[in-house]
Amino acid sequence: MAVLSSLLCSPARFISPFRLRLWDFSPCKRRTWLFLSVQRCYTSDSSNSSDHHHSSGLERYKDLQKYFNRRLKAAYHRFSNIPDHSLVCGHNHVYFIERDGIYRVDQRQSDPEPEQVLHLGQVSRQEEKTGLINEERIQWIVQRIRLSPQEKHLAATLKTTDTEEPRCVVVRLRKRNSPPPPDPQHIVLTLDKVFSFEWATDDVLFYTTLEALRCSKVFRLDLTSKESRITSVFEETHPDVFVEVVLSRDRQILSINGNSRSSSEVLLIDGTTSHLEPFLVQPRQPDLLYHVEHWRESLVILANTGPGQEYQVLQSPLSKPSMASWVPLFTPDSGTVIKDMDVIGDHCVLVARTAAGGLVLIVVSLTNPKEAYTVQLPSWACTIQTKKPGMADRGSVLEFLISSPVHTPMPYSLSPEDGLLLSGSKDGFSPGAQGRITTTRLEACNQDGTLVPVTLFHSGPVGGLRQAPLLVHVYGAYGRDLNMEFCPEKRLLLEQGWTLAFCHIRGGGERGLSWHRQAGVEGKQRGVEDLRACLRHLFSSGVSSPSLTALTACSAGAVAVGALCNTHTHMMRAVTLQAPFLDVLGSMEDPSLPLTLEDREEWGDPVGNPEHRPIISSYCPLHNITPQLVLPIDAADGLQR
Repeated sequence: MAVLSSLLCSPARFISPFRLRLWDFSPCKRRTWLFLSVQRCYTSDSSNSSDHHHSSGLERYKDLQKYFNRRLKAAYHRFSNIPDHSLVCGHNHVYFIERDGIYRVDQRQSDPEPEQVLHLGQVSRQEEKTGLINEERIQWIVQRIRLSPQEKHLAATLKTTDTEEPRCVVVRLRKRNSPPPPDPQHIVLTLDKVFSFEWATDDVLFYTTLEALRCSKVFRLDLTSKESRITSVFEETHPDVFVEVVLSRDRQILSINGNSRSSSEVLLIDGTTSHLEPFLVQPRQPDLLYHVEHWRESLVILANTGPGQEYQVLQSPLSKPSMASWVPLFTPDSGTVIKDMDVIGDHCVLVARTAAGGLVLIVVSLTNPKEAYTVQLPSWACTIQTKKPGMADRGSVLEFLISSPVHTPMPYSLSPEDGLLLSGSKDGFSPGAQGRITTTRLEACNQDGTLVPVTLFHSGPVGGLRQAPLLVHVYGAYGRDLNMEFCPEKRLLLEQGWTLAFCHIRGGGERGLSWHRQAGVEGKQRGVEDLRACLRHLFSSGVSSPSLTALTACSAGAVAVGALCNTHTHMMRAVTLQAPFLDVLGSMEDPSLPLTLEDREEWGDPVGNPEHRPIISSYCPLHNITPQLVLPIDAADGLQR
């Protein structure tokens, strides 16, 4: 599906493996200064008794680390066989990933033997020959696999554990009953820094490259001649636009999507033609976001042209794709927002979030748009991951997984034609095996009257949670929803007696594009106030207490947490941040940093717009640190910037 993920794929602050943990904000007699920028805390008390106290505390911390590491390993082992969509289905083969490479099995055989089509060690040896890296240090990870239309070639992106730069490997696949070549895993070539890639034909691959956290160029690889040929297809000049290539579900149209925070431009390549030249759908214009899918001789378009600049579904002829030809097909009811779109057969299937916060599927007939109906999903469903169709699929069924942070992914299938929803759960992962988990959806009232949704996962009634430790999650930036995919650590905490709260503050996308706009640039403080309102509401509802509450956030989500820590430390006991973005003012002042130019649309421009400086300064976590009555804080690893 990945429609809105495409629109939101402009370079946000991605999560890196670095972590910063801030522990224990409980009061004590000693005043401690926290210097996040240098990852240390300073205290004027350096007595021997204090040293002994710190030493014993460190030993206890190390013992706790070992204990929880054992528990986490057990949890990951326990959930190691949960359903996923990592299998790639060709016409007659199924491809899968193992530790040492990519394999396939022939489904036409009664007792098929796995055939290895790519050995990661072979890629390592190529690196070793170039002298770029020591083979013993390489640990390749397969990220994505793409098959050419008739399975002549396979392309896969790989990444090593010590670099974020992906590499694409193109492999020629052996035909059935053909004699094995001298080199059965024939690597045609490797391409560096490839981010997105799709096959247009068996011998033509389109791809984008990632440089300085930006994708701005599209290339075409031709394998039709004895020597491969690479040509430039498209280059985006706007520094705030992120470019990727995407294949339509029916595999006939390849789109070049150029998205910024607030605008889109799409070029299409018709894979059924021989020239494969891109043509423009709709020129970029301010505040217009759109994505395109293909159906018969038409385009199905998801665009923010609905009431309040929210998403609606439109249609246009493939021969006349510009906005002047767009005809509305479906507009959701007020309070319901479209989160994603797919075209299955003669139906458009929408993932939507209702005013109550739950996920539903809305099915719209493309032959008769007035025939739309809603498919209810389990009340605990928080995320949907759709399966990429196999080459032999006829496109009449949508397969997907639903999950929550504490509910393991469960497979479902929907037949849009008759509205039949089937669960394909296996033993051990049925709803009954999820344990006694309660999902409660709350709303916290901010001081400006805005109702902020909160999703709560707990065991037992809400009224009995006063003594339960509470972990509060938050993000609230870039119009992205808070990550609520299944996580073994979250399930382990719940089973240990914790309560988990997910605060969907403004700045995110949970309640549509307007939810993001309300906390953009001048409104960033609203997200901090939303978080405060959520904590107040949880405590007043009998859920935990400040002395038992920890906050957690990643990347840009650390802005709201850090700002609240500076002003309302008494509302929490501890904070854990992953790859935190804390120096908003300093980052927006420095245009040489990789993400500054595009991020100024989100945070403001203190250099070009003097009015933005005091706004950013008012909440920037790093520029508002004050002396606090806290215990020493253990800070590790690094800041994102």
